Amino acid sequence: MKVEFAPLSTPLQRRLQTASVVQWVFSFLGLAQCCTAAFIALFFTRFWLVSALYAAWWFIDREKPSKGGRRIHALRNSIIWRYMRDYFPITLVKTAELDPRQNYLMGFHPHGVLAAGAFINFCTEASGFSKLFPGITPHLMMLSLWFRIPFLRDYLMSGGLVPSDKESASYVLQKPEGGNVLAIIVGGAQEALDARPGSCTLLLKNRKGFVRLAIQHGTPLVPIFSFGENDLFEQVRNPKGSWLRQLQHRLQQIMGISLPLFHARGIFQYTFGLVPYRRPIYTVVGKPIPVQRKKRPSEEEVDQVHQKYLNELCKLFEEHKAKYNIPEDRHLEFI
Repeated sequence: MKVEFAPLSTPLQRRLQTASVVQWVFSFLGLAQCCTAAFIALFFTRFWLVSALYAAWWFIDREKPSKGGRRIHALRNSIIWRYMRDYFPITLVKTAELDPRQNYLMGFHPHGVLAAGAFINFCTEASGFSKLFPGITPHLMMLSLWFRIPFLRDYLMSGGLVPSDKESASYVLQKPEGGNVLAIIVGGAQEALDARPGSCTLLLKNRKGFVRLAIQHGTPLVPIFSFGENDLFEQVRNPKGSWLRQLQHRLQQIMGISLPLFHARGIFQYTFGLVPYRRPIYTVVGKPIPVQRKKRPSEEEVDQVHQKYLNELCKLFEEHKAKYNIPEDRHLEFI
């Protein structure tokens, strides 16, 4: 295999972009392990008091993630995220106004391998979310497991991430003053196993919990499609029924997270590695779908709203796919 190295004359700006993405990939793959190891290791050093005090703080603050978190605007506005945005680049596209007196539930599709578009658009201000949607505060749901990791939980909350459980969702959606967005990557970790260039397969046919949640709170649903999200990495072939896919599903059931075997480019070469390709992402935010509030919706009522959501998501995809180089004969597939 011939390795294609990056030229030595690569501009500093592009090197900084690559560095910002490398640290983000590391935070996905290794930060939890490092935080856990540091927390435990400190107990066996003269700095043991740091972990002891943090443990006490952790106990006192244990409910904070499910109460909307604790965002730090300095971190959300960091220049690091602007470098990461420009690496791909990532663009947030607005198609309709959102009323800041209203709360919204946004469904983000597809998950992709590492959900780069969701992170940049909702956990940072790099793509200008607050300028496009003034008066709206975004919250992105993430697997609850990660909020049990010392130090990491605080880092996650600083960007506006909240645990993916009903309590956390209800806290955001029932705020009477409005102006809050709860973004859910509906396909979740399982959908990441189908994330590969050109894929338009969404794990959505039987995912109705978010619809039920919207009905219970009378919250409008907003479909989002992130064009290019699946194009950032190649993935080892894992067709349904293969031993690899079965193993991945089994590990997901045990650990709660999926383990796609992905690869793309490296830091100093373009042939192999875990750094995503430089391919553009266009995250298109659709128009709100009004939802009638009902505390205990029937299955039929949930199905009706779910079907309406699928129709609006398809419409959003079909209306914009030509702009982002999606072939005319390619359509969304729901599984």
